[in-house]
Amino acid sequence: MAVTIQYLVVRNGIEKMSFTNKKEADAYDRLLDLAEHIEQLLAEAPVNLAEQEREALALYLAQHQDQLAGPRKKPVKDKEKEDKEKEDKGDIKAVA
Repeated sequence: MAVTIQYLVVRNGIEKMSFTNKKEADAYDRLLDLAEHIEQLLAEAPVNLAEQEREALALYLAQHQDQLAGPRKKPVKDKEKEDKEKEDKGDIKAVA
């Protein structure tokens, strides 16, 4: 007989999903938190959506949060790496 550990994500007493990995369960729980927050914002929006539509839209937006941010700039590299790259390209000459 095998023993397996399961992590349950429960909302309002309802089991939403089960995972065998705690990290995945935590990520899904955060996703549901975000969807709940978005749903509250949509409830205050100047459009009329049925509760079911609002929940579905909120979950969809939470699942696609990376796409909502649009194109992002490259992360700023630290100064030492940037100087090293310029030196390697010949933009900066090493002073002895």
